[in-house]
Amino acid sequence: MDNAGGAALAIVLVVLIVFVIIVLVRAVRIIPQARAGVVERLGKYQRTLNPGLTILIPFVDRLLPLLDLREQVVSFPPQPVITEDNLVVSIDTVVYFQVTDPRAATYEIANYIQAVEQLTTTTLRNVVGGLNLEEALTSRDQINGQLRGVLDEATGRWGIRVSRVELKAIDPPHSIQDSMEKQMRAERDRRAAILTAEGTKQSAILTAEGQRQASILAAEGDAKAAILRADGEAQAIQKVFDAIHKGNPDQKLLAYQYLQTLPKLAEGSSNKLWIIPSEVGEALKGIGSALGGTAPESAGGLFDEVGAKPSEP
Repeated sequence: MDNAGGAALAIVLVVLIVFVIIVLVRAVRIIPQARAGVVERLGKYQRTLNPGLTILIPFVDRLLPLLDLREQVVSFPPQPVITEDNLVVSIDTVVYFQVTDPRAATYEIANYIQAVEQLTTTTLRNVVGGLNLEEALTSRDQINGQLRGVLDEATGRWGIRVSRVELKAIDPPHSIQDSMEKQMRAERDRRAAILTAEGTKQSAILTAEGQRQASILAAEGDAKAAILRADGEAQAIQKVFDAIHKGNPDQKLLAYQYLQTLPKLAEGSSNKLWIIPSEVGEALKGIGSALGGTAPESAGGLFDEVGAKPSEP
């Protein structure tokens, strides 16, 4: 009898210990950082648990699955969208969002991720449907801004803040891609031809400009050289003229200089006719009388022998 009572007491103690352990496990909860928990008491919202240690009433309070408060990234599968010019493009979207109100995210929407996906698809079709293909391909920032505004406004009452929406890819039909590639190649070829023509034009202009500058410099050099030569000859003539006038030469010296100059006049093979000043004859007469001889009867006889005739005075 005592053994039976002791065994029953032991079983009661074991059951009591197990019950206490279960109560403690259900009563003491630890919420990790960047997580939030919603507590229901008897099926009704009671409070939101923040990170840290908290105590619940076992069998009365129920802790719902924890919510992640960090910013989340969700990539949605490609969605077919019809543009304004009736072309079907496939668009991949990426949405960045964050849970800001755990209570609203729990009770205002059943599945907020699926809701964001469907809302993104609907909004994307509305926005891209008003653009043609070229505008859709070149207006990503505009589309992203419109998507973010609509999503943020709609998801605000769900306790979600959409921080960013990105179009990951916009894929037009393959036929359109081929046409666009051909157009791009033609545009590149046209630009290359224009650049080549511009280069040839600039080269020709620079070459002509260089030749013109070279001609101008050569002409200026020739002009300066001619001027310097003329100045030198003028200075030489002036010096000779000054020397002659300073020496005060007489008729004999002048006649002698005339005689020294005559062979130089005859050096050319084309010299057939000379025009000799009449003063030469007078000079020869002066030389003859100075030497004590008789002057030639006429200077013309001497000149006839060399094929020249005196000029008329």
